[in-house]
Amino acid sequence: MGLRINETVPNFTAMTYQGEITFHDWIGDSYAILFSHPKDYTPVCTTEFGAVAQLADEWAKRGTKVIGLSVDGVEDHKGWKSDIENVAGTTAGFPIIADEDLAVSKAFDMLPADAYLPDGRTPADSATVRSVFIIGPDKKLRLSMTYPMTVGRNFAEVLRALDALQMTDGKPLAAPANWQPGQDVIVGLALDDDAATAQFGALDIKLPYLRFAKDPS
Repeated sequence: MGLRINETVPNFTAMTYQGEITFHDWIGDSYAILFSHPKDYTPVCTTEFGAVAQLADEWAKRGTKVIGLSVDGVEDHKGWKSDIENVAGTTAGFPIIADEDLAVSKAFDMLPADAYLPDGRTPADSATVRSVFIIGPDKKLRLSMTYPMTVGRNFAEVLRALDALQMTDGKPLAAPANWQPGQDVIVGLALDDDAATAQFGALDIKLPYLRFAKDPS
């Protein structure tokens, strides 16, 4: 069974090109995003790592740490990092986990327990290691998404989802379809109309169970 929303994510100790980390300690009191890749020096993944690097200021504004993972080793990561920075035109300052033994990939259910890397492997041997996990300061999984190797991830959408998660965290609110920061939000049914109005201001009531209010953030 895969890792479920609101479950505590696995803790682990692993090497990165910046040194050893223990995952829960590394997260600390921040939000965190773990994004994984099936192999270094692959074209789509290079553009994705570059996109994450270009958003460094946006992650920092949201108090969010980002960390990559690939099933190659530290020395490969160091060399690949140079390619990523050349393509992105900026520094890739986040750590990249070296998951050569597949321990993290298996712990996060991206690969089956009996998976192994054969001699002469290609990215297809670890193709399912292409997930994004957004994790709260409580170390619980808030969101996950998995992409095939042929579809580059949209990190603007990851950023939007992070904004929605942080906006609704601990509040009786939800983000509607296609929501963007600043747009109206849905007020949860845990509050009646009077309580919702008192907390969030005037309501736009579309249906008895669908009520909008201004974005409180």
